[in-house]
Amino acid sequence: MKKIFKYSLLSALALTIVSCGDEFLENPALEGSASLTSAQLEEASAVDPEVAGALMGGVYSLTFTTQTGGTTGHDDFGHKSYDIFSDMLSSDMALSTSTYGWYRSSITEYQAPLDFTFGDNRQVWRYYYRIVRSCNEVIDGLGGMDITPESAANRAIMGQAKALRAHSYYYLTQFYQKSYDAGEAILPIYYSATDLNGPKVAASEIYDLMEADLTDAISLLDGFERGNKTEINKSIAQGIYAYVLGARGTNYAKAYDMAKAAITGGYTVMSDTEITGGFNNVNTSGWMWGVDLNEEIGLGLVSWWGQMDYYSYSYPAFGDAKSMDDLLFDAIPADDARKAQFNDSPGAYTHLMPLNKFYDSDKTRYGTSQIVKADYVYMRVAEMHLLAAEYAAFSNNDGQARTELKALVSQRVPDASYIDGLSGQQLKDEIYLQTRIELWGEGKSYLAMKRNKASTTRGTNHLSFSGESIPYNDERMTFEIPEGEIQFNPFISTQNN
Repeated sequence: MKKIFKYSLLSALALTIVSCGDEFLENPALEGSASLTSAQLEEASAVDPEVAGALMGGVYSLTFTTQTGGTTGHDDFGHKSYDIFSDMLSSDMALSTSTYGWYRSSITEYQAPLDFTFGDNRQVWRYYYRIVRSCNEVIDGLGGMDITPESAANRAIMGQAKALRAHSYYYLTQFYQKSYDAGEAILPIYYSATDLNGPKVAASEIYDLMEADLTDAISLLDGFERGNKTEINKSIAQGIYAYVLGARGTNYAKAYDMAKAAITGGYTVMSDTEITGGFNNVNTSGWMWGVDLNEEIGLGLVSWWGQMDYYSYSYPAFGDAKSMDDLLFDAIPADDARKAQFNDSPGAYTHLMPLNKFYDSDKTRYGTSQIVKADYVYMRVAEMHLLAAEYAAFSNNDGQARTELKALVSQRVPDASYIDGLSGQQLKDEIYLQTRIELWGEGKSYLAMKRNKASTTRGTNHLSFSGESIPYNDERMTFEIPEGEIQFNPFISTQNN
């Protein structure tokens, strides 16, 4: 059994630590008030570093556990839930048929971002703050964020906790701020699990914490050999840092360096055959970070696969079709290997569904089993090539941008030499397009849309707002601070009056 699940009792305890009742739904700092004290965890970790490791394993488990957003909804299954939210917000993913109603009104019709009483605002908020709270438990237990643990094992755990905390704050900044504005107060910040309700602070303060966390994590994870790809290692921390710096948009040269550093972690870009191989195996060399799902974990219909895979016991199999936006599909050249990821059968229910990108290895409609065993991907090395190209272009270094872009595109089309003739805005536009094509369905289009300050025009296969152009800073592109947080956090309720 994988290391993350080896210490099942302690991982279960970790899940208990970060669980909470309904009375704590709106206050991340109060979640799990009955838990190991920091002193107890620090003492236990000094004796046996595997204690802290098992607790960190429990935190990782939250990233793919159902109901971690505080609901019983079938769209609440950890981090991958919000990959779907964001791809639909960006319009690159179309809800082309809706039988059961998931995502229809709140996300694809944008009702949640326009109404703070909608539960999706609360779900996103609660999930990422729950991860922050959980990481803070581990950091506190290892002595606090200003301490460097003595043992190599505990240093690696501290590095993972800081990197995952930064990752969660990063997604909060993306979902709750239109674009980086240093002085805008956007979110509460919690440095410790003992922090209670806090006020919204300036975006610059949150980004400063993310940068400090990731700088520490990269140092603490130097030399760390992880047991499985669920764990964050140095290259993952560098990849997260590249995303954070790109969103901040103030130091593209450093962002480029971070993306390039992440590439050197021993990964290879997925081949043109691998990209139509199902995206179901965490051991794929191009996957940097992901989860090895298995029957013991027990995910079923309520999962990313349950919402996305036609060849599973899933919503797509029974009437909720998620498809590539048809305008985006039309932008893929006919000789591009990624064109084959999508079913091109106009008029069919399955038209432009990712039948050859995401599927369980059995590839049987309705599934041979209701238990999910196909894996989750969180980060690929292809992302780093695209980020490096983007940041080089934004640094006015078109030569480097072309080199990085060709490293990927040359493995997707027979002749990528057309890139040599691109420069300036044309080159930036091509990098953005390639990002949308390569990473479709992986939750990255929304992030790229915001970095590039882009507008997206919806194609004809959307059920709502077909043909409408929606800019990155439209009110519909950003969630609202949830109603309960405004009601029960006195600092925010005062700030919002």
